[in-house]
Amino acid sequence: MAASDEIGSLTRAFSGLGVDEKALISILGNWHPEQRQTFRKGTHDFFIEDERQFERWNDHHILQLRHEFLRLKDAIVLWTMHPWERDARLLKESLYRGPQYNVLIEIACTRSSEELLGARRAYHSLFDRSIEEDVAFHVHSPERKLLVALLSCYRYEGPKVNDEMAKLEAKTIFDAMRGGAIHKGLIEDEALVRILSTRSKPHIKAIYKHYKEISGNYLDEDFHSDLRLKETIQCLCTPEAYFSEALHASLRYNVDEITKEAVTRVIVTRADVDMKEIKEEYHRKYGVNLPKKIEDVANGNYRDFLLTLIARGD
Repeated sequence: MAASDEIGSLTRAFSGLGVDEKALISILGNWHPEQRQTFRKGTHDFFIEDERQFERWNDHHILQLRHEFLRLKDAIVLWTMHPWERDARLLKESLYRGPQYNVLIEIACTRSSEELLGARRAYHSLFDRSIEEDVAFHVHSPERKLLVALLSCYRYEGPKVNDEMAKLEAKTIFDAMRGGAIHKGLIEDEALVRILSTRSKPHIKAIYKHYKEISGNYLDEDFHSDLRLKETIQCLCTPEAYFSEALHASLRYNVDEITKEAVTRVIVTRADVDMKEIKEEYHRKYGVNLPKKIEDVANGNYRDFLLTLIARGD
């Protein structure tokens, strides 16, 4: 199908003029990010050019698609969104529906510095305030300091690591753990929050390695009693482990609706990033192929769309 024909099919579908869902899945599931951007820029009825230089969905059409596609809609709308808008809306929903600390940590720690900055800019445009402001207002638990710091950061992304500093900081964390600080609120420890929210990911991975040498355990193992610290370390150091666990939890039978939504969120946001690694980790950890699990749990065109996105990593 020619590009103009594909755009015409999508335009008709998004206008509510009849939906060939299988064609929709085939087109969107195989489009590259540049093609999705071209579609956003060329369909002004659905997308608005934001002053902060991204194309965002017209809210009226999001509501229309929710009625038209039900569960498939969430995957399709998230997939076609500009990544900045997608993350901004996920952040907003996670705050007003819980808050869901894991989603805040996930976005803060698995995006690049530029991607996270873009999500913060989109949040400004969409909601007329900052994500940091909303977190500080809505979160009243000890996690607030860590969450604000993680979402505010702009990490160095080069390859250089000060290995001696990484050793010292691994020892600092080990001493805090050994001193029982975790029982007094390690998640509020200023040194730990500073390390996790300012150091580059390669640097934190070096801390992860040195901590294992000092303690005999990995950091996320020793953070088992503090889920938010465990999630932070996993998202920064071993994101494939974090995402495979999130998928496993959401693909169980009889889980609540919010937990179930992680299937869409994870597959849509990681399809073009590290889905191959996530699939390998899922199989290693749970002994079943992720596509097979999706086939067993999901249904219809929603299932087919998820499988199409998963296959992009092959």
